[in-house]
Formats: sequence, C-alpha cells, structure tokens
Amino acid sequence: MQHRIVVLGAGYTGAIAAGRLARRLHPEDVTITLVNPEPDFVERVRLHQLAAGQDLRPRPFSGMFAGTGVELKLAKVTALHVERRTVALAAPDGAAQEELGYDTLVYALGSGWDDGGVPGAAEHAHEISGRPGALRLRDRLAALSPGRSVVVVGAGLTGLEAATEIAEARPDLDVVLTARGVLGDRLSAKGRAHLRKVVDGLGITVHEHTPVDAVEADRVVTADGRSLPADVTVWTTGFAVHPIARATALEVTDRGRIVVDGTMRSVSHPEVYAVGDAATAAGPGGEPLRMSCASGVPMAWQAADAIAARLAGVKVPRVPIRYFQQCVSLGRKEGLIQFVTADDRAVDRAMTGRVAARYKELICRGAAWGVGRPALGVLARRRRVVRQESRGPARTEAAA
Repeated sequence: MQHRIVVLGAGYTGAIAAGRLARRLHPEDVTITLVNPEPDFVERVRLHQLAAGQDLRPRPFSGMFAGTGVELKLAKVTALHVERRTVALAAPDGAAQEELGYDTLVYALGSGWDDGGVPGAAEHAHEISGRPGALRLRDRLAALSPGRSVVVVGAGLTGLEAATEIAEARPDLDVVLTARGVLGDRLSAKGRAHLRKVVDGLGITVHEHTPVDAVEADRVVTADGRSLPADVTVWTTGFAVHPIARATALEVTDRGRIVVDGTMRSVSHPEVYAVGDAATAAGPGGEPLRMSCASGVPMAWQAADAIAARLAGVKVPRVPIRYFQQCVSLGRKEGLIQFVTADDRAVDRAMTGRVAARYKELICRGAAWGVGRPALGVLARRRRVVRQESRGPARTEAAA
C-alpha cells in the first residue's frame, strides 16, 4: 500500500518540498500530490517587477515536475480535517468539490497581505503579495497620467522594493514612501546611507515616523492627522497566514501559524509538517524564523528530508537554519546586500550598487532554478521504503 503524501501550496516551499521528496523516495512506495490553484509557479520575490510593468517568464509546473512522479492537482483548499486526515478541495472556479486523503501532509499555504485592520485599507489599497494583486496594481499604474501620486505604505523589504521599482519604471509619477520608524532601521550604517542615496536619486519622498491610520480613495491619513495625496496606495506593512490552519485542531500561534519542531513537524499532529510562512519554528537564539524565502527554502529542505528519513526508518537529519544576508533590489540598476548574523542582525558589511543588483538577481534566479529542477537526481539512487505493514517503515533498500 503506497504511502500518500499531500503537499498543500506550490510556492517556493511547497514546490521545493514536493520535488525533494520525489528525489528521496521511490514512486512504488509513495504517491506525492501537490495541490495548487494555478498551473504555473509564481516568483513571489519578483511581483514588484510585475506590478511595475515588467513581464515575467512563465514557469508551468507541467514542465517542472515532468518525470518526477509528482501529481499536480489544480484546486483550492477549503478545509483541513486533521482528525480523519483529509483535505477538502474545490476546483479553481469553485464548482467541483472533493476530499483528498493523506498519510503525511505538508502544509505550505503561505501568506497573503495583512491590512492590519486599518480603516479603508482593504477597500482602497493595492497589494503585491500574490500575482492577481500585482496584476491589478500593474493595470492601475499603467492608467495613471504623469504627475499623479503613488503612496507605498510600509518601508520593510517589500515596500522598499515596490517603491524603488515603481519610481524607476515611472519617473513621471510622484512616489511617496511612509515608514513607521527610520528608513532602513534594520540596516547597517553603510546600508542605510546607500538606501537613502538611491531613494533620493529616484525622487522618492520619504516620511519617517509616519504610521498610517486610514486609507481613503484619494489619500492616506497619518497617525498625526496629516493627509497625503494618493491616487494609488500600495500596502506593504506585513503578511497574514492562510486562515485554514486556525480552524483545525492543530496547535497554532495567535497569528494562526502552525507550531512545529526542528524537523518542521507539527508538535500536536505528527503526520503534519508545515513550512514557510505558514509555520513558526525556532531559529538561532530561539527566536522565531521570520516570514521570508530565506527561511522557507531551508524549512522545505528540512521537512522533506525528515519525512523521507522517517518513512525509511533511518536517522532524521537536522541542519540548523540560520541567516547570512538580506537581499534588496532597488530597481533594476541598484541593489543592497546587507550581511547579517545567524540570527538576522545587521553587521557592518554590505554590498551596494550594480554589483549588489546582479547578486540579488542571481539569488532570485537560483531560487527559481531550485524550484524548477525537482527532477534533478530522480534517476539517481533513491531510497526504497519496504514495509511489513500498511503503516510505518520496517527496513529499507536502495533502488534505481
């Protein structure tokens, strides 16, 4: 009886986990089903480019997973029933409904934008956490005439990349960036100086120490009562996880993220693994890993390796997850690579300018390459799970 592995979500973490599992387990022993509502892989780290008018290369899953044994099921996840180990699915158009059973589940539904409950944000602001939102913003920006204003709310990495990309692509627009604190407050002195130089060079107006309390159709209202004109508002203040996990018996945080151990296994339901933004795991120093591709990719590696090892009855590998750098694109010609400690604190070293832009581009291409090559090594030796019962590993042997 084949062990059924279901992976929910085909972003960076879900797609990488599915491909890595396919490399490590024999198709006669397991089935791997990847559930996603779209047939193409979305490079989330490039959605600010898409919103600014650039075209991204299509990456269909049919080509990525050809020959791997991974089955792609185009569907939306509507519910998770951990007690009976089933997932409720609906067709992308919402018409057909079905249930999918699993023996092992990898939950990688990721996150979307978080309006923070700010009045008017959901109604009037644009977001770039997913392709539909980025495309809507793209159309809205394209319709703006010269001299119109764009306010980007939030000066984290997403806000910085969105503001600089838009300002570079549309120098005829008045681009404004609001920050709750100091611009680049998590960067080194060198990083902050370069960021300020680029932002000033692009003509971006920055309002520091300026929380936004409301969004209206043509303006944002700041905490100190000022109104900033905004023909378009882009909201980038944070991310919220998919609400499905919170509705289950899984142990989750107050933000709805699944609590996992060092192998990305749910602390309450051992047949469930969670990776990426959907999970909360301890990083260096015991602090939770931040929501990012930099966290999600090694989490996917760890989960896939742990699942394969447990099914095969061998020692589970544990590789500590740590940080090395924060990579920020500042348009197509400028970048910033801020080197950090293992627990993500900025050090004095930083790479800037065109070299940093090329470095960031290589990082983005490498991430997409890692997702797009799940078949790499599939024909090499894979572990064959040999069972004496329908559940649980007994012994293993190598199989070509």
